[in-house]
Amino acid sequence: MKFLFDVDRSTVLMALTVVGIILAIIALWPLEGHSAGLVSSTGLSLVYLTGGVPAGWRALVTMRQEGVLDIDLLMVVAAIAAAAVGAPFEGAVLLTLFTISTTLEERALGRARRAIEALMALRPETALRKEPDGTVAEIPAVELAVGNIIVLRPGVRVPADAMIVSGRGSLDEANITGESMPVSKEPSAQIFEATVNIDGVLEARVTKTVAESTVARMIELVTEAQAAKAPSERFSAWFGQRYTVAVMAGAALAFTIFFWLGRDWGEALYRSATLLVAASPCAIVISVPAAILSALSAAARGGVLFKGGAALETLAEVDTFAFDKTGTLTTGKAAVTQVVALDDDEKGFLSLLAGLEAHSEHHSGAAIRHEAAKRGLAPAKVIDVATRPSAGIVGSDGQGQLWAGNQRLAVQMDASIDHPALLALAADTQTVIYVGRGSDVLGAVTVADTARVTSKPALTALREGGVKRIVMMTGDRLPVALRIGEELGLKPEEITADMLPEDKVEMAGDLASKGKVAFVGDGVNDAAALARADVGIAMGAAGSDVALQAADVALLSEDMSRLADAHRLARKTAAIIRQNLIFAISAMVVLIIGGLFFELPLPLAVIGHEGGTVLVVLNGLRLLRDPIRGKEWTQSSSRTSGSFMGQPATRHDYHRKIARRVA
Repeated sequence: MKFLFDVDRSTVLMALTVVGIILAIIALWPLEGHSAGLVSSTGLSLVYLTGGVPAGWRALVTMRQEGVLDIDLLMVVAAIAAAAVGAPFEGAVLLTLFTISTTLEERALGRARRAIEALMALRPETALRKEPDGTVAEIPAVELAVGNIIVLRPGVRVPADAMIVSGRGSLDEANITGESMPVSKEPSAQIFEATVNIDGVLEARVTKTVAESTVARMIELVTEAQAAKAPSERFSAWFGQRYTVAVMAGAALAFTIFFWLGRDWGEALYRSATLLVAASPCAIVISVPAAILSALSAAARGGVLFKGGAALETLAEVDTFAFDKTGTLTTGKAAVTQVVALDDDEKGFLSLLAGLEAHSEHHSGAAIRHEAAKRGLAPAKVIDVATRPSAGIVGSDGQGQLWAGNQRLAVQMDASIDHPALLALAADTQTVIYVGRGSDVLGAVTVADTARVTSKPALTALREGGVKRIVMMTGDRLPVALRIGEELGLKPEEITADMLPEDKVEMAGDLASKGKVAFVGDGVNDAAALARADVGIAMGAAGSDVALQAADVALLSEDMSRLADAHRLARKTAAIIRQNLIFAISAMVVLIIGGLFFELPLPLAVIGHEGGTVLVVLNGLRLLRDPIRGKEWTQSSSRTSGSFMGQPATRHDYHRKIARRVA
């Protein structure tokens, strides 16, 4: 019984219309005499009531409220004209196919909208809040305030954007960032509303209320995007309204001409009704929004938000991509790239250094601690730790004074760094941290911001997708920029270093004067350049309000390959729009010529018209099956916890594991 209540009004009307036309068809062949007439009249009346009256009412409401004649009016007038000339069956066929196609369009486009609206259902209604006295209380999620501590147990959805304060675990972020595999989280990591805590008990501090969360902003942005029509979409709507008036006038003129040429009024009206159907621009009007809405929905499911169809269309035309370096093409975080222990005891050396850096707040210290933890090394016990400004850090391990820092600190300690292995590091473009005890050098590590693993494949995919030029802008020194550029396969002439924010804006303007340009940045320091480019694309915007305000496109994931997918989707959308428009216009021209010069039967005009409309809608909906996937995680991926049945783990595999665990 639940199914009956879930069926919408348009589906019921379509079903009744189909029943009516079936009755009319039955009356044409199996039945005879009075029974045939009764069944035929019943069927045709049902079709005109359920297919014609609602469409006519919609047309009148639109005409009264908006002052325009729409396609519904064309279909109703054509059906009435057919009935007036003794061809009620042809009019019924028209209304039936029109009702079916309209219902299918509504349901098809509704699929695209529901893909976004489903985010609302993912938001948990309650949250576990830790009270000041240490107790845990279950409260409505909407009552959470910034600063509240929430408790997340395995299998629950995160009730608000927050930052982990204690505990470690993995979260499924597929609904927000599109990540295909769980993401490991530890203290200080950002987590987002509606993501799923897979394992571990976490405590997190709320950073944004439910009304300001990432999910709330996603829904708001996509709603605005659907309301903000693309240029081609606005043109098709403008064209459709005016062309409808022209078709009505043309049909009246055709009736006059046919009657003047000697046709009786019934045949002249029949021919003008056929022309009315053949020339209706249904397919033209629906072809663009069907593709745009499908693409916006497909992109949002993959963690890419477009601020309207205009940004989608412009991205398809972009032939130059300009990238910020730090935090965009690179991780924006320092990482240990080399470890040189002069006594060859790399583990002991790194453990000692991690102990010395245990209380350091410098980014290089955090990188060293992270590297030691990744290797499973416990920091050595170091006491009397003190910072030497602009030089490094010193301390003691009971065997003497320890130190770690730059070349200036080594000179202060009377330590020689002329060892060949150390000299080789000094010639590099990375930051070198020397480590010693007293005047003896124990070794060194290099720390650097590294390129994202997805950056180089993404740049390659962009070039293969038709992008003619890729440039990298950075405020870093040229040697550092060249090192990153070489890792990414960029040529020296494609790299510009030592840039200020205003320099990026100026360069984005210069590039825009030569063609369509997209600027990709972190959305904070690059806000002006994002606004200046034809398309501004913010990386990792799930936690950045500035990114969503300044950019035209927001990537909720820091996976660069999603950018290449978004560009591919934009180009495919543009191609499908062209296909739809060419097909719709060509079909309409053929039908008009047939109606004017070859006495095209009304049923064939109906089938050609409605069939073309359904085809362009289905062609646009193909984009829903082409989502943005990002990088493909395999068994060798750093985040993959293993394989499933001997195959690389997939999102569906671990979802099944989660379901079993929660159950």
